[in-house]
Amino acid sequence: MGYALLAGAIAAEVAGTTAMKYSEGFSRPWPSLATVAGYLVAFALLAQTLRTMEVGTAYAIWAGVGTAVIAAIGMVFLGEAMTAAKVAGIALVIAGVVLLNLGGAH
Repeated sequence: MGYALLAGAIAAEVAGTTAMKYSEGFSRPWPSLATVAGYLVAFALLAQTLRTMEVGTAYAIWAGVGTAVIAAIGMVFLGEAMTAAKVAGIALVIAGVVLLNLGGAH
């Protein structure tokens, strides 16, 4: 159940961050509200995740996967440059999350 809650927390954080891009500095009310709601849901689900997972592992997965997904969304959908450094960075983040998960999630 912990991984399902964590996946929901990641999805909510990604949705909130994506909405933040469209809030134009919090000057547009609906994307701004979606940003706040996304982060509230993300933190609530992350808090529930911590009942069954170690904090370091859960936070590393949440932050790492969220960062990698947001970077990919930026490159694929928002016109951000896809450079070798960005792709390597995403790969390293994912590798780090996998390594942490293998070494300490159980």
